[in-house]
Amino acid sequence: MTITEKVAYLKGLIEGMEIDAATKEGKILKAVMDVLSDLALSVEDLEEVVEEMGEQVDTIDEDLDTLETEYYGDDYDDYDDDCCDCDCDCEDEFYDITCPSCEEEFCVDEETLLDGGVECPNCGEHLEFDIEECDDDCCDCGCDCDEE
Repeated sequence: MTITEKVAYLKGLIEGMEIDAATKEGKILKAVMDVLSDLALSVEDLEEVVEEMGEQVDTIDEDLDTLETEYYGDDYDDYDDDCCDCDCDCEDEFYDITCPSCEEEFCVDEETLLDGGVECPNCGEHLEFDIEECDDDCCDCGCDCDEE
């Protein structure tokens, strides 16, 4: 039973009691029923809007999934969590970089850092990284970090 149906039921009960609307009690009950009716209609309208917005969010989510798949490829959802070819349980690490030219922040993976540079996706400026020592115990960067 919806809120609107419940309010209609209450209104019917009050009318069935044949309460005189000219009395103090009758005036109060009529005013309360009017407020309840207005609230029930408002709630019904809000439920419709929320349902419509939920459908729109679902559509946006599906569109975003399609774009991610087209941009990152079919392997986007099934990426390998291993950071290297070893049998350890380490995961890819990502680092936030702030471009000194445009001051926009973007994210790069560890491999990009080890490569030594990348272009800023916002302004195109080439950024160089000077990585002296690798702290990761399981990488394939070519250093001797895994030989301790």
